[in-house]
Amino acid sequence: MRFALIVVLLLSHSSCTENKARYPLNKNKEIFLSSSAERNKMLLARDQALIKKAAQRDASLNFMTTEAGFLFAYIKEAPKTLALPQKGTRVRFQYQIEDLENYLLYSKSELGTVEYAVDQEDLLPALREAIRMMRPEEVVVFLFPSYLCYGYQGDGEKIGVNQPLRFTVERLPIN
Repeated sequence: MRFALIVVLLLSHSSCTENKARYPLNKNKEIFLSSSAERNKMLLARDQALIKKAAQRDASLNFMTTEAGFLFAYIKEAPKTLALPQKGTRVRFQYQIEDLENYLLYSKSELGTVEYAVDQEDLLPALREAIRMMRPEEVVVFLFPSYLCYGYQGDGEKIGVNQPLRFTVERLPIN
């Protein structure tokens, strides 16, 4: 009986000790995250400067800025009475990809005609943004930062790492 009482007292005493906070063993993760954020800010600033310069070089187009940080200009604008696509709307389009110096990387014939259900299928983020803004039969030039295009990987062929791009997109009518 006495032994059981001693065991209970020892257990209750040891359970009352305060737990000490555990600190991270590796503080390099915090350094990595802050340096990564700084690198991304610098990359975005570089992309924006290149895009702005490309828009100034192409004086024949009237580029406008979106809230998402890319520029666009109409080559052919449809009447505002035509509706913008909603989620699930089937759209058809053709596009070509150029660098910001207007050097053709992928032609419309190489890329073909794309059919896409808006916001319900996988598509390059740049094209997703573009299609949401386009009415049927419009032709629009977009200047996209690299993070909306192929990002830090490129495409492994013609598109480089962190390369901002120029897309010319033509929305086709649905048959």
